[in-house]
Amino acid sequence: MKTKFAIIVFLVGALINILGAWLKITHISLGPFNGNICLTIGSMVQGLGILLLIYKLLTTQKLKDLLNK
Repeated sequence: MKTKFAIIVFLVGALINILGAWLKITHISLGPFNGNICLTIGSMVQGLGILLLIYKLLTTQKLKDLLNK
């Protein structure tokens, strides 16, 4: 697993959170997706990204070459 993958997962979660906040502020519902569901899913995806990054940090031998792998 590359570190870039964990960062991308985290950023996708942040984008989903931004969408959820916008939906919640404007009270818009996009089919089954409302602000609450998007915020929940976004937070879960961000948590997954953080867990992947922590795993990568703990299992890598050289922290200097972390982003290059």
